[in-house]
Parts: sequence; C-alpha cells; structure tokens
Amino acid sequence: MFSRIREDIASIIERDPAARTGWEVLTCYPGLHAIIMHRWAHWCWLHGFKWLGRFISQIARWLTAVEIHPGATIGRRVFIDHGFGVVIGETAEVGDDCTIYQGVTLGGTSLSKGSKRHPTLARGVIIGAGAKVLGGFTVGEGAKVGSNAVVVKEVPPGATAVGNPAHIMQKDVGKQREEATARVFAAYGVTLSSGEDPLSTALHKLIDHAAAQDEQMQKILAALKNAGVGCEAMPDAPRLNPDQLNKLVE
Repeated sequence: MFSRIREDIASIIERDPAARTGWEVLTCYPGLHAIIMHRWAHWCWLHGFKWLGRFISQIARWLTAVEIHPGATIGRRVFIDHGFGVVIGETAEVGDDCTIYQGVTLGGTSLSKGSKRHPTLARGVIIGAGAKVLGGFTVGEGAKVGSNAVVVKEVPPGATAVGNPAHIMQKDVGKQREEATARVFAAYGVTLSSGEDPLSTALHKLIDHAAAQDEQMQKILAALKNAGVGCEAMPDAPRLNPDQLNKLVE
C-alpha cells in the first residue's frame, strides 16, 4: 500500500507544477485522499462487504468532495486534480496515468443493473474540468476531453473531444507519436485554438470559399462588361469581408 502511495505522490509532483514536496501532496491533495480511500472501499466491495465499501466511499465524499463508487476500477498513478465535484460511477474503469480535473462526471445512461453503464478510460486519458463522459463506451489511450465537453460516444485513441455534444477531432499519426513520446501534460484537459476546433475549422473554410467565389463572380462580370455583354444591374449589397467574418468565429 505504501509503495502505491509513494508512486501516486511522485506522479502528482511530476504532473502538477504547484506541488512542491511529497509531504504537501500527502497532506493537502484531496484527490490523493479520495484515491487512497477508494482502494479501501474497493477491497471491501470485492470481498463481499458491500455496505462497508459504500460507507467508506461516503466518508471519502464528505472529506474530499470526490464521489467514487466502490465498484469502480481505478488504475495506477491516477491524478484527480483539485477534485471538487468529481463523480465516478459503479462500472467505470479508469486506466493508468489518467488525469481528471474538478467537476468531471463519469456517468451512466442505462438503468440496467449488472450491465456496463459507465465509461472506460484507457491509459493516459485527460478529462478537462466540468466534462461529462456518459455511457458504457471507451475513451481511447492518450485521448483528451476538453473542459465542459459532453461526450456520449467512443473517443478514438489520441483524439480530442470538445463541445456539447462533443465533436471528435482525430489527430494525425505523427502528431500522436510525438505527444506519446514527449508525454505532454495538458492543463485542464485541452486548450484548443480555434484552428483545432473542428467546427471553427469548417466555418473558416466556408468563409474562405465564399470569398473566393465572390471574387470569381466579380471577375466574370468585368469580363462580360468588357466583351459588351450587358448584365442587369443588381441592388447594391455589402461586400463580403472574410477577415471580419473569420475573426467572429475565432
């Protein structure tokens, strides 16, 4: 048990720039306290002491504001940062080296007892603050869920899920390999620029396409006029300003 705690502390110090000493982490990090108490509750749950497991998890909830069902499976070096308001359901599985921020829910969408109702997080997943991952699917290895995203379908390995409902952005293989090698820690899950948001990317492309078509139409009209072909005058309308429109969707 103590070796696991030392491992957890070292992992937190490695990933959290605010963590200065092991003693500080051991005494002041409610996410670590919740993980330790969950191990006790989970042991009771697996050995038939269901009520005792629930009671320990309830005490952990009072003390840390992190609610982990004793039936949930939590891997090694899982870091629950800040922790306040985190809820992890009974059939949830959290893989090794995952990071979960405050306000996250790993919830279920089925009322069927005994079924896999809650999500599985593969190794190295990062779930941003306030995100909701709902359902019995898998969030693939190294994937990231942005803050306040609502994920209701599977997320491929290395992909990013943002928005409500979440949109999946699959990164190229080379990028995934670089991030896996560097093991970059993304604070609060994901900080995306507008260029990485799939919706913003689509809007930018549509605006640029419309601007290109508008320019082409002006050239066609000028060519027809030079050729002596008369065109019916159209009411004046504001010209498309792509730069202004692109700024609106940034």
